Amino acid sequence: MKEYTTSTTSGSDVARTNDDAANRDALDHDSEVDVHSREGTALQADPAYTGSWSGDSLDREERTSLRRVASQETGVEREEGVDIEYRQVRLERVVLVGLWLDGTLKDAEDSLRELAALAETAGSEVLDGVIQHRDLPDPATYLGSGKAKELAELVAELEADTVIADSELAPSQRRALEDIVKVKVIDRTALILDIFARHAKSREGKAQVELAQLEYLLPRLRGWGESMSRQAGGRVAAGAGIGSRGPGETQIEMDRRRIRNRMAKLRKDIRQMTPAREQQRSERRRTKIPSVVIVGYTNAGKSSLLNRITGAGVLVENALFATLDPTVRRARTPEGRDFTISDTVGFVRNLPTQLVEAFRSTLEEVGEADVLLHVVDASHHDPVGQVQAVHDTLADVPGIHDAHEIIVLSKADLADPVDIATLRSRFSGAVVVSCLTGEGIDDLMEVIDQALPRPAVQVQVVIPYSMGSLVSRVYAEGELLEPVEYRDGGTWIHAMVSAGLEAALTDYMIGEPEAAAAPNPDETK
Repeated sequence: MKEYTTSTTSGSDVARTNDDAANRDALDHDSEVDVHSREGTALQADPAYTGSWSGDSLDREERTSLRRVASQETGVEREEGVDIEYRQVRLERVVLVGLWLDGTLKDAEDSLRELAALAETAGSEVLDGVIQHRDLPDPATYLGSGKAKELAELVAELEADTVIADSELAPSQRRALEDIVKVKVIDRTALILDIFARHAKSREGKAQVELAQLEYLLPRLRGWGESMSRQAGGRVAAGAGIGSRGPGETQIEMDRRRIRNRMAKLRKDIRQMTPAREQQRSERRRTKIPSVVIVGYTNAGKSSLLNRITGAGVLVENALFATLDPTVRRARTPEGRDFTISDTVGFVRNLPTQLVEAFRSTLEEVGEADVLLHVVDASHHDPVGQVQAVHDTLADVPGIHDAHEIIVLSKADLADPVDIATLRSRFSGAVVVSCLTGEGIDDLMEVIDQALPRPAVQVQVVIPYSMGSLVSRVYAEGELLEPVEYRDGGTWIHAMVSAGLEAALTDYMIGEPEAAAAPNPDETK
């Protein structure tokens, strides 16, 4: 079990007063924290995959196969006349580095543990981690010069392949730090983009992730030797002779142009995929089927909840951003009301802005929802911080404030009852569930039934038997108030319907339609 050292050091070389020096000395200390501790991350220490809620086990086995192979020793053995060769696969070995700029030391440690969970999800082996206390990141090397040299010594000692920074690095900072530590340096944004690239499966999801990666890469291109800076003008370079000489186009400029062209094509492809999604939305609007969207922090239990409610069989894995592509299924409340329920991409603190923009079309599904199921990991030590991170990400999505939000406290089988009681007092109307045991699922379905929008107009109609399609619409879109009667002139129905359906029933009305009473504002979000 590896441990990392959290060292707090001064972030400035400027001389300070005696009081400042005393404060700095009080901050300078070393403490050891288990980098693989699940405290502060969204991962479970010992996940149990049992029951229909856990999704497809084959997909999960495929995801984790690389780690299993890596633990096998290289060798050849003979079994039943077949030569079986085991080759040792070496996972990428990484060292984490972060800054404690504000807040408490525990906040910085929790952020680094979450970075460790992201690195493990990406298929690497976390060796160690370093946190430095500074007022501001060093503009040249992110860390201070002294701490950067210590990091280089640590990387050499552990024979690490990569250094991962717990924030987004400027291109110049990344290059300078690479020159010091002599290994590859990436930041939190690049790590999350890599995970998204691994897990995206749909055509639209892959295009969105590639666009985000190219937007991140464009300002970070760097030349490697003469081939990246050679000029293309003149007879020697181009063979065109007199009249063609000039500065030409450097290789790095050509790469930038190709990236811009590729980005333009990806944006066009994503726009062309939009009509299909719009068609699906318009069909749901036409049929007036209410929509429920599941949102929440990554690994909070969104896919498990979708599987519990609908039996969708979506992949469930103890990893961050295990599922990215939205899944839409049809479900029914205990009262018999149909609705659609969809899973969305998970969120995380400091989610890269490139991903938020790239997945804008996907997030629009959230803005179209009638009900939001906000899944919160009740076993996490900071569920309130997770809720705030999700709200911050969704704040700019059009229509998000019109949806009714239901807080779902998941993983009740792992959470402390005292913590659950505290969360229920903080989030009024929260529902406690456990996808493992099934606790609270029935209560959640009843809450969803109450939150779904209801038809607002009360009508009495006699629909001719030749207009059976209208009767079907009333059954599908409305709510019957009394049993139907089959009379001489047609089917008598007393029901609540939407304004659109009321217009289609105008010719068959008995009396005047009545509007439903306005809802009590205290009962809505």
